[in-house]
Amino acid sequence: MKDDTTHPGVAALVVAAGQGLRAGQPVPKQFALWRGKPVLRHSVEALAAAGIHPIIIAIPSGADAIAQACVAGIAGVRFITGGDSRQQSVCLGLEALAGDAPRLVLIHDAARPVLPRPVIERLVAALETRPGAIPVLPVVDSLCHVAGDSDDMGPAARREALRRVQTPQAFHYNDILAAHQAWADTPMAGDDAQVAQAHGLAVALVDGDEALHKLTFASDFAAGDAQGDTRPPVRMGTGYDVHRLEDGEELWLCGVKIEHHQGLAGHSDADVAIHALVDALLGAVALGDIGQHFPPSDPQWKGAASDRFLAHAMTLVRAAGYELGNADVTIICEAPKIGPHRAAMQARLAAIMAVPEALVSVKATTTERLGFTGRGQGIAAQAAAVVLRA
Repeated sequence: MKDDTTHPGVAALVVAAGQGLRAGQPVPKQFALWRGKPVLRHSVEALAAAGIHPIIIAIPSGADAIAQACVAGIAGVRFITGGDSRQQSVCLGLEALAGDAPRLVLIHDAARPVLPRPVIERLVAALETRPGAIPVLPVVDSLCHVAGDSDDMGPAARREALRRVQTPQAFHYNDILAAHQAWADTPMAGDDAQVAQAHGLAVALVDGDEALHKLTFASDFAAGDAQGDTRPPVRMGTGYDVHRLEDGEELWLCGVKIEHHQGLAGHSDADVAIHALVDALLGAVALGDIGQHFPPSDPQWKGAASDRFLAHAMTLVRAAGYELGNADVTIICEAPKIGPHRAAMQARLAAIMAVPEALVSVKATTTERLGFTGRGQGIAAQAAAVVLRA
C-alpha cells in the first residue's frame, strides 16, 4: 500500500464503535465481510495508502481482537474504546490524538468502505483556506415535507438548497477538538460538521462521490458480494499440538475434565485437543495460530480454560464471513481411554463453537507404544476444520 503521495501532519479517526446489527450480519457490520474483506479494512487501507497516519479506530468495548484481525498488517493503526454515542466516540478519538499533535484530521465512518483518493485530496486542499470541509452530493429526487405521521403529502421542498452529506469530514485538529470539548448539549449531533458549526467554524463543501455509499441494510451486503466477493466457498485448516503428562496436573481434553493419575502441563489448562482445533480454525481463515492470539508469555492466560480460545477462534471465523462445515479431532495417547468420554467431548466442543453436534467428530488412536505418547510421556492431538462461506 505504498504511494508517492503523503500528507504529513494529517491524521485520521475512523468511527467503528457501533453495534450495526440491523445490517443482518452475524457480527457488527464494520467487522463483517464485504467484497472479500472486512468492512473496516477497506477505508483504513485507503487512508494508509494516502500516507495518512496515525489512524485511530474507535471500537466497541471488548472488540479488540476482532478489530485487530480486521486490519492486521496495516501500519500506524491504534485503537480506542468508543463511547455511548458517535459524538462521544469522536471526542475520545480526538483526545487520543493529542500526543501526536496533528495539524489536520479526517473523521470517517467505517460503514463507508469505499473511500476514493480524490475525495481525500479535495478535503485536504479545502483546509488550506477553511477550518473544516465535508464531501457532499446533490439531491436528485423530488422532496416533500410530511407533517408528523401523516401519509398526506405536504409542501414541496427545494432540493436545490439541499445536499447529501458524507464522510470523511476534515478539520484543523485543534479547532475540531475544541469544538467537541465545548459542546454543552446532549452528545447526539448527527455529524462533526454540526459540532463545528455550533462552535462558530466555517465548513466548506467539496464534491463527494457516489462510491462513498453507507452500508446500512442486509441488501447492501448482498449487493457488495455480487459485485466482488472472491472468497472461496470452502476453506480448510489443520492443527497439531502436544503437551507432556505430569503428576499433580488436571487432565482436560476437548473441554472435559477426565480423572487420571496425571494431567497435561502447560501455560493454560493445556487442553491439547482444543489447542489443535483452534489452530485448524485459524488456519482455515488464514489468521495465524493460537500462539499469536494467546501468547504463552502473557500472564493473563496462566491456567486459562481453553474454551475461551476456541470461542474466540469461532468469532474470527464468523467475522471472516464463514461458518463451520465440520471439525474432526484425533487424540493420540495410550491412556486414558477416550471412548467413554467421546460423546461428552463432542457435545462440549459443539457447545463452545455454537454449532450442531453432528458437525463435530472426536476420535482417538495410539502409536502402538512407540514414541513419547507410546511411553506415556505426553498426549498429542491433531485436528482438521472445514469452513463454508456464509
